[in-house]
Amino acid sequence: METQTVAELTEKYLMNTYKRAPVAFASGQGARLTDVEGKTYLDFLAGIAVSILGHNHPRLTAAVQQQAARVIHTSNLYLIPPQAQLAQWLVEHSACDQAFFCNSGAEANEAAIKLARKFGAGEGRFEILVADQSFHGRTLAALAATAQPKYHKGFEPLPPGFVPVQWNDFSALEAAVTPRTCAIMLEPIQGEGGLRFPSPGYLGTVRRLCDERGLVLILDEIQTGMGRTGRLFAYEHFGIEPDILTLAKALGGGVPIGAVLAKKHVAQAFQPGDHGSTFGGNFLACAASFAVVTTIEQDGLIQHAAELGTYLVDQLRTLARTHSAITEVRGLGLMVAVELSTETAPQVVDAARERGLLLNAVQPNTLRLVPPLVITRQDVDEAVRILAESLASVTQPVTTAVVGHGS
Repeated sequence: METQTVAELTEKYLMNTYKRAPVAFASGQGARLTDVEGKTYLDFLAGIAVSILGHNHPRLTAAVQQQAARVIHTSNLYLIPPQAQLAQWLVEHSACDQAFFCNSGAEANEAAIKLARKFGAGEGRFEILVADQSFHGRTLAALAATAQPKYHKGFEPLPPGFVPVQWNDFSALEAAVTPRTCAIMLEPIQGEGGLRFPSPGYLGTVRRLCDERGLVLILDEIQTGMGRTGRLFAYEHFGIEPDILTLAKALGGGVPIGAVLAKKHVAQAFQPGDHGSTFGGNFLACAASFAVVTTIEQDGLIQHAAELGTYLVDQLRTLARTHSAITEVRGLGLMVAVELSTETAPQVVDAARERGLLLNAVQPNTLRLVPPLVITRQDVDEAVRILAESLASVTQPVTTAVVGHGS
């Protein structure tokens, strides 16, 4: 099937909820994707930080094939061995004590919101403080927690009980706490908001505030988790522990799965009947996820992400010295942003795709690079070369040194 045919079928039969690039992929291997016409692309988007092992990884592929040949689904009315195994691994590798599985990041955040409210219900607490420019999902409660009005338009009234405050402003956060507050919900690094990093000490002061006021700290690590930042979880960089942790995206390496991890004193607020999911944590998803997490661990991909992330940022900052269009480069592990002086990021994305590099724009002037953790230095060199060509085609390079800033 040719790209044009796929595009025509998509336009006719699918709801118009996505602005899709004019490319249809047929296969992938490692950090490369091949479209239906046979053109190959270097993937520095990884399905929006999902395909953490790249494409067609032998362990993940084998796990899916083997599990599908045995049993795919029975529901949570019965014990599920791969689910128990995955929960054990996540708990033993995190600061949490128990897990709940669902199908997506939005579902994980919905469950976290319900858990925090149930925990605070005895004291009449239900409000959750959230940060401006956050992104927590598209379902109604997760959308209400997403403090970006552009996503709210047309879906009001949204569920009440979410109080937006300025990101990185601890005084504003502290002032917003009332007797109705049950939790503070944050991304340790804001992803869709433009890869915005917390100020030094900010998350530590938030943790202390939660301890002092008896609040639940929810960390949304749907994009930052599973080794993306050079640690298994981003909270490890900041010397804190969450009460509730949400995961998805890379957790399944492309197979849909979400998870909520929580400390026991919070987790026990959920009792049978309080929450559930028909598909959540089924045999296939958990077998796939267990293959992902054990591969990350056994292959040393977290340290690899830290090392390659440093190399990628260094190469991009070198590029910034000859391209005044780049005003800042910031990153942690393989979660990297390139800030531009003009709102031309979408055009740069298009130019890069035409040249065989996949990335995306999270803001009109911000490029996001979140490649698979299996990339090589040669992949980084190729990506930076293509990005340089793409910038030159959209903006005017100069010889004046422009040094990017990092976090």
